[in-house]
Amino acid sequence: MRAIVMGAGIGGLAATLSLRRAGWEVTLVEQTPRFTEIGAGIQLAPNATRVLRRLGLLDEVAAQSTRPSRLSFRTWSDGAEICHYPLGREAEDAFGAPYLQAHRADLHQALAAAVPPESVRLDTSVVGIGQDDKSARVTTAAGERLEADLVVAADGVRSAARQWLFGADKALYSGTAAYRALLPAAEVADLDLPDFALWLGPGRHFVHYWVRRGDLLNVVGAVGTEAAQESWTARAEPAEALRAYDGWEPRVLTILERAGSMLRYGIHTRAPLARWNTGRVTLLGDSAHAMVPFQAQGAAQALVDAAVLGDTLAGVAPADVPDALDRYVRRRLATATRVQAGSARAGEDYHLPDGPEARARDARMAADAAGDGFGAHAAAWPVDPLDERTP
Repeated sequence: MRAIVMGAGIGGLAATLSLRRAGWEVTLVEQTPRFTEIGAGIQLAPNATRVLRRLGLLDEVAAQSTRPSRLSFRTWSDGAEICHYPLGREAEDAFGAPYLQAHRADLHQALAAAVPPESVRLDTSVVGIGQDDKSARVTTAAGERLEADLVVAADGVRSAARQWLFGADKALYSGTAAYRALLPAAEVADLDLPDFALWLGPGRHFVHYWVRRGDLLNVVGAVGTEAAQESWTARAEPAEALRAYDGWEPRVLTILERAGSMLRYGIHTRAPLARWNTGRVTLLGDSAHAMVPFQAQGAAQALVDAAVLGDTLAGVAPADVPDALDRYVRRRLATATRVQAGSARAGEDYHLPDGPEARARDARMAADAAGDGFGAHAAAWPVDPLDERTP
């Protein structure tokens, strides 16, 4: 059984590894000339780290990561704690896997290193997909036709494959831009920061947590704005982020001052689809369900997609691939769509203006935390789609 996976991001790499574990021969096609991963911090909730464990990579990723003891929600103006939720041993005991915070490049490198070099075609752009009853194929910019039993399109939020399969469909600007930076621990050692905190305020929120075993502080400021470029490498003008957080608690402003110039990107999503697959071709990860990152589930959902894909296609005969892809989508689509919607609601909740609604939100969150809960952000963590006993 042969598969072609388009895209060597987190979802594509995990799909390649999951399919190989299921006995498939996989060709991973990536348009860039080398494996690269930009970005900074990434949160790996228990549903993501379960997949890493199955791929044999959890220990490697965990060794380079930070394990937060708790998540603290704070008020924007004075830093008063609204509530906190446990994330350390309590979360691992409850959900069967740890909560990690990593540098995105470290996760990407661990996944990429596990893929045999002979399975990878770098510097190869796909310009079309075709299929018939017996096979699927991709056409490259160089004119090659690569044939297989299955094509998996993990080509990201700007997925070309999605348009080829389902027609014109653009990425949607979420209305939120994010500023991000990494600061060495020594530069913020005097600030007495919570290890992991979300500061909530009108029209924006601010997040910080440690990566690389606590050597670096990952900082993200999410701000509602009418337009923003979708780029992981665009630099904001100096002091732009400071102006966006004018009047916030002094520690937030100090972090922004010390960060200096920050990168700024517009957060884009995709509208939910009624299906991800056609015949022998399926979408996976952001190409299927790109979402805002306000529950830290974008990469996690891609990892779970990959695990379910491999599980569903194990032992499948060539003629049965289309039916197997239908089962894969039935197992994943409803959950991923629900997480998409929940992440969008979280962003709205975080950005409420001061007043009765924000006070009601704070009271609700505090009551949830007092009841030994893990917060709304944990809604996706218990679901193990590879355990058929899970509802």
